[in-house]
Amino acid sequence: MAREVIRIVVEVKTSDPVQTATDLLAVGVFADGPDPELIRTLDERLSGAIGRVRKLGDFTGKPATTALLYGGAGVGPRRILLVGLGEKKKATMETVRTAVMTAASKAVEVKAKTAAIAIHQDFPFERLVRADQIAQMVAEAALFGAYRWDEYLPQDDDGRPEKITVTILTQGLAAHSYRRGADIGTILGEAQSYARTIMNRPANQVSPEALAAEAKKLARQHSNLSCTVLDEKQLTAKGFGGILAVGQGSAHPPRLIVVRYRPRKSAGTVPTVALVGKAITFDSGGISIKPSEGMQDMKFDKSGGVAVLGAMRAIAGLRPDVHVVGIIPSAENMPGGGSYRPGDIVTTFSGKTVEIQNTDAEGRMLLCDAIAYATKLGFDAVVDAATLTGACVVALGEWTAGVMGSHDGLIEQLKAASSATGEKIWELPCGEEYLELMKSKIADLKNTGGRWGGACSAAAFLREFAGTTPWAHLDIAGVGCVDGGKKFGSPGSIGFGIRLLTRFVCDYQPVKVEKS
Repeated sequence: MAREVIRIVVEVKTSDPVQTATDLLAVGVFADGPDPELIRTLDERLSGAIGRVRKLGDFTGKPATTALLYGGAGVGPRRILLVGLGEKKKATMETVRTAVMTAASKAVEVKAKTAAIAIHQDFPFERLVRADQIAQMVAEAALFGAYRWDEYLPQDDDGRPEKITVTILTQGLAAHSYRRGADIGTILGEAQSYARTIMNRPANQVSPEALAAEAKKLARQHSNLSCTVLDEKQLTAKGFGGILAVGQGSAHPPRLIVVRYRPRKSAGTVPTVALVGKAITFDSGGISIKPSEGMQDMKFDKSGGVAVLGAMRAIAGLRPDVHVVGIIPSAENMPGGGSYRPGDIVTTFSGKTVEIQNTDAEGRMLLCDAIAYATKLGFDAVVDAATLTGACVVALGEWTAGVMGSHDGLIEQLKAASSATGEKIWELPCGEEYLELMKSKIADLKNTGGRWGGACSAAAFLREFAGTTPWAHLDIAGVGCVDGGKKFGSPGSIGFGIRLLTRFVCDYQPVKVEKS
């Protein structure tokens, strides 16, 4: 049986950090002075230990650097973790987010069962940042930093705690707001950790059928969610040619997973949003097979679909007044005897025909069916997320996702959500000039557009299936297939998109559709 990942419990407490009994107290230290009262008091109680470690040059206060000190008489914490915040003039909310993530990761490393966070205290937040927003961000960051995917490691007595209690320390006047924000942050952080675990699991554990079973399980756990799944027979009967083509070479048949969230307000009185996520449980490239180097990471090609699943979990917990449907087309792209081939012409759910030029351009074949299905359901807006193109990684690297779409107002709402969550996106074009690259001489479209502008031409292809419905596309290839261990302490997925999509839905305002 697989090992359970560490359970993280977030609490809020009004307590003096210096006197708080905890395995680890995390405090923020700027690279430039003067130090706030908390740091000065701790230094005094520790007989000048903070000053000495800085004088030795072992701790400079640069962003995300740390120094671990040990408590003694006159202080409550057993350990004090100094976390660098960099220069004060450059400090932002993201500075605190990164510092809290770093502290939570260090708590796991030293096998702490309890950790108290005071990094946000005495931080020069802008006046517009509310106490609940600060607490929400700290809770999200603590859950992110403490996450470890170790389900398949030996369950020997390595001292690793089954649970870590993270306490956000606050001043008494803001305690109620802090608790409200921490509750929201916990819902979002737990949804992200849930999604990260599914993203990290390999293809022999997560097939299209297994992902569909997970979606049904999630729906059973939330009274405001429901789930329906179309199997290969139903997909055939309804004409989902794109999804079927991609999955026909695998021993694991494809699925179309539909998770629906219904708000407390009655239908017809609330806006409606469709979230679509690509879930290729393993992408070998099919007959147009990928190079073997790095192919093990193609288990992450389900990240868009799992991000939608994680967002649906968070939405169920936050209960916004928006009717949301999560549409997750899932398949395994394998070079079997029944595989679709270069040269095939596929009739998609919309009725449009697509000439297959490369079976490794499979994600758009799933998405075009799912986007067309979303528009048929009549939702106000459609947003899709997919690890779609290597071209987007070339353009934006591993830190930023691309955003493209048919409606400026929708894209602006996604940008606002990105700014709030710290999950970076950058707008790229997908206009008519890119669509020209996707036109075929023997079908309506072809599934590749050549070497240049690959992220933009892929988005232009998808745009054709949205019709007049406002639509936006998130290409998360760079951030969805990244090894988080290089940057965030835990190898595997960083769970990009769950908080972004959730924030977008919670803040969504219907956009005006121009009549032709």
